[in-house]
Amino acid sequence: MSIDTQPSVEPRPIAEIAERLGAPAEACLPYGRHKAKLDLPFVDSLRDRPAGRLILVTAMTPTPYGEGKTTVSIGLNDGLNRLGKKSVLCLREPSMGPCFGVKGGATGGGFSRILPGDEINLHFTGDFHAIAAANNLLAALVDHRLQRGGEPALDPARIFWRRAIDMNDRALREIAVGQGGPANGVPRKEGFNIVAASEIMATFCLARDREDLEARLGRMVVGRSPDGASVRAEDLGCVGAMSALLKDALAPNLVQSLEGNPVLVHGGPFANIAHGCNSVIATRAAQALGDYVVTEAGFGSDLGAEKFIDIKCRQAGLQPSAAVIVATTAALKLHGGVALDAVRGENVEALRLGLVNLRRHLEIVRGFGVPAVVAINRHDTDSPAELEAIREGVQYAGGEAIISNHWTQGGLGTEELASRVAALADESADAVQPLYPDGMPLIEKVETIATRVYGADGIEMSDETRAEFESLQAEGFGELPVCMAKTPMSLSADPKQLGAPTGFTIPIRELRLSAGAGFVVVLTGSVLTLPGLPTRPAALDIRVNARGEIEGLR
Repeated sequence: MSIDTQPSVEPRPIAEIAERLGAPAEACLPYGRHKAKLDLPFVDSLRDRPAGRLILVTAMTPTPYGEGKTTVSIGLNDGLNRLGKKSVLCLREPSMGPCFGVKGGATGGGFSRILPGDEINLHFTGDFHAIAAANNLLAALVDHRLQRGGEPALDPARIFWRRAIDMNDRALREIAVGQGGPANGVPRKEGFNIVAASEIMATFCLARDREDLEARLGRMVVGRSPDGASVRAEDLGCVGAMSALLKDALAPNLVQSLEGNPVLVHGGPFANIAHGCNSVIATRAAQALGDYVVTEAGFGSDLGAEKFIDIKCRQAGLQPSAAVIVATTAALKLHGGVALDAVRGENVEALRLGLVNLRRHLEIVRGFGVPAVVAINRHDTDSPAELEAIREGVQYAGGEAIISNHWTQGGLGTEELASRVAALADESADAVQPLYPDGMPLIEKVETIATRVYGADGIEMSDETRAEFESLQAEGFGELPVCMAKTPMSLSADPKQLGAPTGFTIPIRELRLSAGAGFVVVLTGSVLTLPGLPTRPAALDIRVNARGEIEGLR
């Protein structure tokens, strides 16, 4: 169902949504009629308030089209509010790359949506543009230092900083710059990341406030000097200018669900490359304003949930009280051996085989000490026998599965799920258990994730990559958490290995230091930091109709 064919509801004035959230009129900075930013001084004033219960929505290993974490999150939040709970939803901002690629937007669907969907999925309040501008300003100053000189000098063969674009454009993954003679700069190899995979996006989302953001921006390592020393953004003198570009973006964005409940949509790092969570600033503000906060972390629990706990919660001091693992009959049948184009037909036997994947994700979440329930994201092609098989399979694993009918019924279709999740959160001891201690060596942190989360026998790498680990450890970065960049289509690094594979290793290809974000990115397998377009891009179906409305945006 595309945005233009979904239930039509006129959004309420954003000032009314701010009032419902508990934000005074002067703290609501409108961006048009139906979206706004919360003034940062108001957000800062909330710091000493008690924190609401934090509920994480994650998922089993998805199909290429996703299993509906966003729609479940929206429906769950609406359901909690229907039950009289003051609940606030925190989501990531969509990247335009997937909107024009294969996955579409990220504003939900059916009767479980946030509004205004087309604006949120495209330019929204300009946050992504600001992050791309700050990223590319730094890139321009890197090349300026190479061209004009200055101290510390930069070695053109050891520049780590890449440019950024919010589009799936494979031609920009590896490029050459400085061509055409000395007036055009120093020739060197370069490349682009998608904005959602950039270090500035990750840094922006993990910053506590503007002061913390500026400190983090200054720590970002852009390259090496000729003698091998790290050169940081602060050495180029551009932290103030980058902060100026990000000034307005740092304020959380306020929108609403189809049922008029407040939603904070802020920041958008990918979970297969970056840490996959909305901003710390928005999460903390929501916890101060609500008794419950529903948030999501991208892809399956092996990526989003692991990074949510080992990176975001570790850095921000957050404690999730409950988790929801989203499952669909389609994903279960895919992991049971059914071809992707046939997963909508009934196949209880294959579904039961695919339950091995869902049970593995239950184990992953439980391993962090977070109580969890499975939400079955129901589709109209699901048969009663398939739904019962999921309930039985989850129950056999000591869990509980609840059908969620949010797509067709909105919050009404999630009341059972919402009631159970609220009870889990209220009973929680808030004793989240990170996977590894800060002091564990970097390479052991990677091995721990590979074996305990992915189920691998271990990791493999070249001598050069092993030397990168040793170099980062020696430079004092060993205390940082690791951010695994891995395919989301499998628990392994091979997207073709479905279910719960065993007897495999995780190939480590490259390390990238994100000193500003405060983690080390570990690239595995063939994962890319700038996606490409599919055979038939979604962009081919998007247009503006005669009424000035956007059509075809999924």
